[in-house]
This record gives sequence, C-alpha cells and structure tokens, in this order.
Amino acid sequence: MTQAPLIGLSFDVEEFDLPLEYGRVISVGEQLSAGFRGLRALRPLLDTASVRSTLFTTAFFALQYPEEIRALASRHEIGSHTYHHGRFADADLLRSRLTLEQVSGVPVTGLRMPRLKRVAPALVEAAGYQYDSSLNPTWVPGRYDHRALPRVPVRHGGIIEVPVSVTPRLRVPLFWLAFKNLPYSVYLRMALKTLETDGHLALYFHPWEFTDISAYRLPAYLRRGDGGALLHKLERLVKDLSGAGEFVGMAAIAARCQ
Repeated sequence: MTQAPLIGLSFDVEEFDLPLEYGRVISVGEQLSAGFRGLRALRPLLDTASVRSTLFTTAFFALQYPEEIRALASRHEIGSHTYHHGRFADADLLRSRLTLEQVSGVPVTGLRMPRLKRVAPALVEAAGYQYDSSLNPTWVPGRYDHRALPRVPVRHGGIIEVPVSVTPRLRVPLFWLAFKNLPYSVYLRMALKTLETDGHLALYFHPWEFTDISAYRLPAYLRRGDGGALLHKLERLVKDLSGAGEFVGMAAIAARCQ
C-alpha cells in the first residue's frame, strides 16, 4: 500500500547571532528579541489547522519565552537545537533535551544541531534522542560538502538520521537560502518533484528571517526577501503544497525508517 506523502516544515528557533559571523555587533538581548519577533510573525501560519511543524529550539531561547514555547507545543513538535546557538559542548545534548521537556511539557525526541554541525550518532542516542535532522546532503561553498551522504532517512544504530531535503540527482538544496534566492516557481517545482520521488519533504527556516534584518548589513543573499514579503512567500508555499501531502512533525518522517 502506497504511503501518503509527508511534509516536514521545521524552524530553528534560536538567538539571531548570524551578524556576529560578519563582524556586526548585536547584543544577546537583541538576538533573542529578533528571534521572538519572527516567531510571533509566524504564529498565524503556525495556528493554521492543517499545519503541524517542528520547532527545533535552543534551551536558552525557551527559558526566555516559556509561555510561547508551551503554547506552541500544544500543536507542534518541539525538538532540540542544543542549549545555546553560538557554543556547544557534548553535555548540552542531554541538558537541552531535559530543559526543553520541562519548559514545553512534551517529550523531545529530535535534534538539529546549530549550523548543521555533525555529531556522532552514539552521543545523540546516549542523550535520549530518537532522530537527528542535522544533515544537508549537498555542497554549500565555504561550509560543507555532503554530496556523498544519503539523501533520505537512514538508521545509525539507535538513531535515525533525517536529512533536510535536496532534489534527486543534482542535489539542489531546498533549505532556507534556496527558498529566499530562487524564483518561487522554480523552488515549488523542485519541491514537488522531490516530494513525489522521496515520499516526503524536510524543509527548514528560521523565525528571524521573517523580520526586517536589513539594518545588519548582511550579504544580499542572506537578507534578500526578509520580513513580510518572505512570510507571504512561505504562506503561498504552504498553500501550494497542502494538496500534495500532509504537514507533520519531523518525528513522523523518522518513524517511516523504523
């Protein structure tokens, strides 16, 4: 029996520390408030009855906005984005999961590492997770080259790795930067083809993208189409994909690899 296509819409809920990589000064308070403004801008979309997503959240962010995270956890999956976005120690895997479960009131079974850092599956499993969605199986110049790694979910011991989606064959990434910079019709066509081929999509964005980040003087490819214009584009994508598959948490995609 053919299984229904699944669409994993996910957001990395975090401190907006990206400007620091480009020598811009931004306080921790401003990093947090930018992320929170973006999350609030997304609420109408996240409150849509047909949409379920995964919010990979840093424990530090969740502790600053516990009521917002608890409210979102009533209908969306909460995953771990470790403890802080800008620094990491192995102990943060467990510490962040326990903190997020305490704040949200729901089990946390999934992990996405900040900046898609690779962590040994044994460490992820030991910290109590069931899946890891920290792999972008493509080439991003200056960041990583993972074109030789699997495009679809695969088990590593007790952990299921759920890569973010790239197109078949050419492995064109469908992550946030592609959505911002490619013509919408091209992106939608690639997303639908990938959904048809793989039976699922795993997409990810950041709440701070849906705020005005023009003041931070970031490269054009990072700030292009931010704020309300990008939100309208995402709303359009959700509408156009809604007839092709079911929006689910990433754990549902991982479960198909059981």
